[in-house]
Amino acid sequence: MILAIVGALLLALGLFSGAALVLAQLGVGGLAAGVSLWLMFPLFSVTGYLLFATGARVANFRALSFAVSIALLLLALGCAAALVADATALMALHGGTGALWYVLLIAGVLGATGAASHGRVATQ
Repeated sequence: MILAIVGALLLALGLFSGAALVLAQLGVGGLAAGVSLWLMFPLFSVTGYLLFATGARVANFRALSFAVSIALLLLALGCAAALVADATALMALHGGTGALWYVLLIAGVLGATGAASHGRVATQ
């Protein structure tokens, strides 16, 4: 049970780190995106997911897994929208597009993989 709790908290910190990277590029809330956020986003997200998967019951794991997949896909979609808005000069980003591409790639791959694996479980 403790692994599930620690995993969920690390996962939340990982998702927050990814969101903070995006918000910093958009200039929202005066956030600054340091190197630690670049490392914490994938590290905490994957480690937290694995710890939660190890300590959770199957029903809880499936629900959280799907919720995390949706959150990651929404994060990736937000990055894509910001990149398009920057490319069309609808808005100016703060500090370039590197962080957005980084979050788009990681969140997109992890979110799509998680959503694709959330099929029906075969009955035995």
